Amino acid sequence: MALNRRKLLNVGAVAAAASVLPKAAVGKPARKPNFVVILCDDLGFGDVQPFGGKIPTPSLSRMAEEGLTGQSYYSAANMCTPSRAGLLTGRYPIRTGLAWEVILIGDDRGLPLEEKTIAHALKADYATALVGKWHLGHTAPWWPPTKHGFDQFYGIPYSHDMAPLQVFDIKGLDEAPGKDVDLHDLQQLFVARAEQFIEQNKDRPFFLELALSAPHLPAVPSKNYDGVTIQGPYGDFVREIDDIVGRVLSKLKALGLAEDTLVLFTSDNGPWFEGSSGGLRDRKGGAAYDGGYHVPFLAWRPGHVPAGKKTSAILSAIDFLPTFCAMAGYAPPAGVELDGKDVSDVLLKGAASPHEAILLFNNEDIVGIRTQRWKYVAKSHWRGGIQDFSKRGYDELYDIEADPSESYSVAERHPEVVVEMKQRLAEAQSKFDSFRKGVPPFFQKTGAPKATHD
Repeated sequence: MALNRRKLLNVGAVAAAASVLPKAAVGKPARKPNFVVILCDDLGFGDVQPFGGKIPTPSLSRMAEEGLTGQSYYSAANMCTPSRAGLLTGRYPIRTGLAWEVILIGDDRGLPLEEKTIAHALKADYATALVGKWHLGHTAPWWPPTKHGFDQFYGIPYSHDMAPLQVFDIKGLDEAPGKDVDLHDLQQLFVARAEQFIEQNKDRPFFLELALSAPHLPAVPSKNYDGVTIQGPYGDFVREIDDIVGRVLSKLKALGLAEDTLVLFTSDNGPWFEGSSGGLRDRKGGAAYDGGYHVPFLAWRPGHVPAGKKTSAILSAIDFLPTFCAMAGYAPPAGVELDGKDVSDVLLKGAASPHEAILLFNNEDIVGIRTQRWKYVAKSHWRGGIQDFSKRGYDELYDIEADPSESYSVAERHPEVVVEMKQRLAEAQSKFDSFRKGVPPFFQKTGAPKATHD
């Protein structure tokens, strides 16, 4: 009897502990979540099947079935360099001095060393790596990416249509020389190194940005994917991306890390001269209209992110840093004003967006504002310049819920909304105008894009 009574007391003690301790504390110790960002280059909203695309993407379809589909996600900019700066820092790119166009060969700009990246924010406990395309400065002092918080970098300095094209393998601050690479092999080299990083860090928290350089033109898929779609080399490239996503998810599952790892899949901006914007207006580099900014977004973490769900909550790449910090139990970087929001509840609980509005920049100009329902367009491109609609007394307001293609302005029917959106625009301009740096020296020498067109 005494033995049984002692046994019952022990059971009661365990039950009492379980009622006050986090669930993970009763079983195995809680592990901070891993984060994997798979970032494509120039992938359009309509290029993959979860968003209505015609190119076969079974891995991404399965990811959507097992995770969350974001229907109203915006990249941080309509071009590569500013978009990547916004994603890594949680700040609109104008704050970093990288809002203007993209960094080209001969351009000595880069992400300021004082900027705090996701890698910095997670440094205390996380192994961090950037595999793939950097494009945030390829000259001193901004280079290499390991100066920005990453433990290691394996990849290329800029887009794969820029020369010289070399792959760099850098750990810490020991810069190694680049090696020439066959463009056909590039994406496979990236995924192989990503798998290696995951394997090597399976027993500790890690952050991996797998920044593919596909499907940016020229579309040069691995030779194993030549002709696998009816959409030409671009479609083959997207099909290769899909298999890469499948490999990453399979690796996580095989290592028993699926439930411990949040995987986000997205693109740096809309499609360039090929690809599909999925019926959205305009493309990469387009000012204000959604086709340049509104891109695919999938979130996957079995057992945490609800399976098969869709959200129309407005989200942005600038949300990644604050969201990862919140999920890891860290405060955001001290002394840094973030523009992004913690969207954990959107991903995990289907909550509404914490954003009242998302700003859309074209270079250093705020050209559009998106709220949950409305889109206000202030400026857009026309015949090689920028058309400022306010100077012509023409307001463009779109009801995105009813007209996602932004085909028909309803400004005259909702004058009160126009007044509100103009007020938002004026306040945002007042806030961010002080960060303007003007045309970078490189573009002054080579010929900058026209700022206005009246």
